[in-house]
Amino acid sequence: MKKLSFFIVLLFSVTLFGQQPQQQQKKVAYKFTDEIRLPATSVKSQDRTGTCWAWSTVSFIESEMMRINGIKDPKKAVNFSPMFVVNHCYKDKALNYVLWHGKVNFDEGGEPHDVMCAIRKYGIVPLSVYNGIDYGSKHYNHQELNSILKAYLAKLVDENRLTTAWERGFNAIVDAYMGPTPKTFTYNGKQYTPKSFLKEVVKVNPDDYVEITSYTHHPFYKPFILEMPDNWAHKSAYNVPLDDMMRIIDNSLEHGYTVEWGADVSEPYFSIKGIAVVPKSAFDTVNGQIMPKPISYRHGPKYDYTKIYKEMPITQQMRQWAFEHYTTTDDHGMHIIGRAHDQNGTTFYIVKNSWTKKVGYDGYWYFSRNYVAYKTMSILVNKNAIPRDIRKKLGL
Repeated sequence: MKKLSFFIVLLFSVTLFGQQPQQQQKKVAYKFTDEIRLPATSVKSQDRTGTCWAWSTVSFIESEMMRINGIKDPKKAVNFSPMFVVNHCYKDKALNYVLWHGKVNFDEGGEPHDVMCAIRKYGIVPLSVYNGIDYGSKHYNHQELNSILKAYLAKLVDENRLTTAWERGFNAIVDAYMGPTPKTFTYNGKQYTPKSFLKEVVKVNPDDYVEITSYTHHPFYKPFILEMPDNWAHKSAYNVPLDDMMRIIDNSLEHGYTVEWGADVSEPYFSIKGIAVVPKSAFDTVNGQIMPKPISYRHGPKYDYTKIYKEMPITQQMRQWAFEHYTTTDDHGMHIIGRAHDQNGTTFYIVKNSWTKKVGYDGYWYFSRNYVAYKTMSILVNKNAIPRDIRKKLGL
């Protein structure tokens, strides 16, 4: 998950023309009524980085901390540092890359399980303790850092022989840009290590969380390694039928659990206005197979949401076709924090994004149930949020 360049264009457009979320929504035909809205910390910005996976999963952990500790007011919750996770993941990815002789992905992107693995291994720290910026900027920008790291690793692999200095050199570059991660810190007058802070304050156990997906090229109710370039760690997700995946999302929200969501946002009907549905007009039937029309952002129709669109019903087969033909790709990580409906009773999910409050509904999006069913790559949930009958089939 590393949606970046599209976001930059969108945010530039919003800033250039001075449109605020409230002004944008006046032109939208959809009217939403929230049904469930679970506690979440403030909307933040990943800026010019491909680290949505870290921001969205850290936001998910913040909501889990609030649920576990009985915190209702987001202002009383701890905001954690996504860049603490990113710093460690860059280093872990580098070791993985050289051990695989460069035959695996190294880039800014990652997956929710990377965050869980990182906090299990390294702990977690507040955002106030570590912001991960040490390159003369107020905003996050990993373009230069990422280019240097990729070139460094490429040269190592080309040499076909590693020196004893390579890892120290790589880590020094990461720390030069992001700053070294703290070994100890003081929070509310008490000293912690990142691991003791996780255990004593956060109280989130990484082993309580699993990833769920839904594709037919592997058996249902079994784990498999989801074939995504940013799944550099080759971790598995549990495979369930589409209806079960949607039941898991609904059951989670209805029982007070939020959901980390990995999805595709590369469709022309994904809107900067904070809405996404699956218009029936965006599809054709060819030889009995429903498939998306060959359209793109630049050349496709403008879905401006000044009218209500009739949606295409989503099937398991449509999901599979889109995955196998690269029309559903691992674009972006977000955080599902609630459920709503429009004036016609259509179900939407309320999603916290990491693209500032300047876009969407003050940084939140409304995705239709059909969009989530069609464009979900995977979700991360607390095992206890999964309906009991599904959990039993998964052996959890």
